[in-house]
Amino acid sequence: TKEKKRHMGDTKHFCPVSLKENFVLYPGLYEHAAKYQEKIYYFSTSEYRDKFLKNPEEYVAHSEPIQAPPLRVCLLGTHGAGKTTCARQIADKLGIFHIQFEEYLQELILPKTKEKVRPDFHDEPKEDDNKMPILSQELDNFSQTMTKTETENSKQEVELTDEEEAIKANLMNNEALPPEVLDNILLDWWRKEPFRSTGFILDGFPRTLDEAQYLSERGLCPDVAVYIQVEESDVLDRLFPPRLKKWKERQYKKMENKKKLKDLKAKIRV
Repeated sequence: TKEKKRHMGDTKHFCPVSLKENFVLYPGLYEHAAKYQEKIYYFSTSEYRDKFLKNPEEYVAHSEPIQAPPLRVCLLGTHGAGKTTCARQIADKLGIFHIQFEEYLQELILPKTKEKVRPDFHDEPKEDDNKMPILSQELDNFSQTMTKTETENSKQEVELTDEEEAIKANLMNNEALPPEVLDNILLDWWRKEPFRSTGFILDGFPRTLDEAQYLSERGLCPDVAVYIQVEESDVLDRLFPPRLKKWKERQYKKMENKKKLKDLKAKIRV
């Protein structure tokens, strides 16, 4: 027998309650379907289905079509794939916000750290740098007192909150951000202005399965997820030259410090 054609509701296969209350296109599930005025509606959860059935007129179209939310894009890819370059161009072309996730995390703690936090690659111990202040202190007691005071003041300035410590650990050691920290960051981009009515391209999030699961649990559905795939050789060509330059600068600084250390030892002998 020929199956009767299904008449979908105003929001098609998206949940009308999620759209109305959170302004998010959340795909509805077949097991959470309901029929109203000969039309079938699908819901993201059974709770939202029950909420709809209590007062369906609140969630259906009346004199004009239901307004769709703006475009929300997640742009993913390995470090050095060119996500930020692409995201800026897309955001400019579509007139939506560009949010670089890791850069945003840096901005949250920058007032206290004073410099950007980088991954801990276990650099060589800076023995020469450690010896320098000790010998300088032997040379000048007054300088020792001043250095100690400055160090204490610096430590007081860099006292981070639990949330800031979690962000720092994520940037340095790739430790997972707790859901409560993500709540303080991501919910605003979906639910508050100006992002809510303009839309955005989120560059570099989600980065892990747990972060993708977090978006799903909070009902923060992107409309599009794009993954940029690149060859390892292309990434190497982009990332290696600047890192080599930084390594050379560190080596030069190390040589300079050795020279200063030698001069200090000579002064102390005199």
